Amino acid sequence: MLDLTPDPATLEPIETASIDELRGLQLERLRWSLGHAYTNVPRYRRAFDEAGVHPDDLRDLADLARFPFTTKQDLREEYPFGMFAVPREQVVRLHASSGTTGKPTVVGYTQRDVDTWAQVVARSLRASGVRPGWVVHVAYGYGLFTGGLGAHYGAERLGCTVVPVSGGMTERQVQLLVDFGADAIMVTPSYALSILDEMREQGLDPRGTNLKVGVFGAEPWTEAMRAEVEDAFDMHAVDIYGLSEVIGPGVANECVETKDGLHVWEDHFFPEIVDPDTGEVLPDGEQGELVFTSLTKEAMPVVRYRTRDLTRLLPGSARTMRRIEKITGRSDDLIILRGVNLFPSQVEELLLEVDGLAPHFECVLTRPDRMDSMTVRVEAREGQLLGDDRGRAAATLQQRIKARIGVSVDVEVVEPAAVTRSIGKAKRIVDRR
Repeated sequence: MLDLTPDPATLEPIETASIDELRGLQLERLRWSLGHAYTNVPRYRRAFDEAGVHPDDLRDLADLARFPFTTKQDLREEYPFGMFAVPREQVVRLHASSGTTGKPTVVGYTQRDVDTWAQVVARSLRASGVRPGWVVHVAYGYGLFTGGLGAHYGAERLGCTVVPVSGGMTERQVQLLVDFGADAIMVTPSYALSILDEMREQGLDPRGTNLKVGVFGAEPWTEAMRAEVEDAFDMHAVDIYGLSEVIGPGVANECVETKDGLHVWEDHFFPEIVDPDTGEVLPDGEQGELVFTSLTKEAMPVVRYRTRDLTRLLPGSARTMRRIEKITGRSDDLIILRGVNLFPSQVEELLLEVDGLAPHFECVLTRPDRMDSMTVRVEAREGQLLGDDRGRAAATLQQRIKARIGVSVDVEVVEPAAVTRSIGKAKRIVDRR
């Protein structure tokens, strides 16, 4: 793989500013954001008043812990535009969730917000190793989902040629990757595997493409998955993080030269880690739930938004700004099986250690009697694990899950392509209880 360490001269000054300079800017912007939310969003005004706090009470960054949390339910209850802090006429863009578990959550952007979004995605892409003039293949979904357009605007801002393919039509994805000579691809890691399968089915060598960087986001993925993809394509695989409620993709990103966690762009988003049960703020280095407060958003500021993503905050490395560890899972994706907590990402990490098993899997939950059971359905790699070898691979994975996670599960090794593919976020949990 190429050495894609960026030239320090190309970085924005704030990326390498001193800690004191960064914290001073955050305090200034946080005071503005809290005041903007309190003055212009009735729900925030009520919540602050009920908690007995006022924006003027913020004298230090630590004072943010006195302010109430915002949850996805708050956004749903204010559907569609109740969380906006500017008149609807000043909102130039709307995005929304699918609403599969209730009313959609709607987010809005002023023109300045869209510009900020493009800036942080461009910064993320540069940190990933992407360079101006490259061809960037965007396979995130377009439309109300923030992934496609967020990636698109950021790549254009960086000076790249954008191929706005969106998701689906995997055969065509492969054709365009080859014909247009894409240098970088932005895609969910699970759909990257689908593209990889299609290339092999067509008899193409994935290492023969022009791809140098894959920017993967929208779902948790493991270091084992990184190694799998980097080896298959001979390219760097870099993690990008974001969520619609905060702005979309581009809230945090790995640096290609270190790949040691995702730097939060702290000049725009203030992170906290809290205990998922008590809400208590935890010190840097301890694992808990990630919480964000926006510092510069105009249309829809968010104050202490609970992401449900589980990680920890670490000191800066390649940049001054703090890092988050790769997301290990979401508190709402947590499987509690007979008293043991586990996440699909833990299963993924273990199955990729077993020769012959592919990274396509699902965790099927059932309740045949009074006890919950889980079966891991995982594919064999093409042309591997024939006959009794499947039983041995299943037993190996079963033993490793028991030894490392501490719970007994069933494992079923199935034919290649037997697990349903996703063109967006992978569905790892099938609950049949």
